[in-house]
Amino acid sequence: MSEKTKYSDAELEEFRAIILDKLEAAKRDYEILRASIMNTDGNDVTDTSPTFKVLEDGASTLSKEEAGLLAQRQMKFIQGLQSALVRIENKTYGLCRETGKLIPKERLRAVPHATLSIEAKQNQNKQ
Repeated sequence: MSEKTKYSDAELEEFRAIILDKLEAAKRDYEILRASIMNTDGNDVTDTSPTFKVLEDGASTLSKEEAGLLAQRQMKFIQGLQSALVRIENKTYGLCRETGKLIPKERLRAVPHATLSIEAKQNQNKQ
């Protein structure tokens, strides 16, 4: 029996459902982070005394910086998921970009935007 070279349409639909669920959750999380950066929830120190405001300014700046970094990371995750959907449409989803072999289903279920097999990822980390 020859080695499988691509996933079936039914398998691709299974992965599409996983990706769409993760994409929806990721977009929600991104909006929460964006709102905290923009301070749209109004939960800040503007209504407290000046003493507390001085103490909180540093923490507020640090918190916004951390939220900004998390938002950037979340956006990268969203873009990865969207790219995975394109690969599903092109029927190239699940192929390792280094080895050309199929990435195991277990890995794709855990990391649906993966473009490298575990083997390729480990080789990449060694370099």
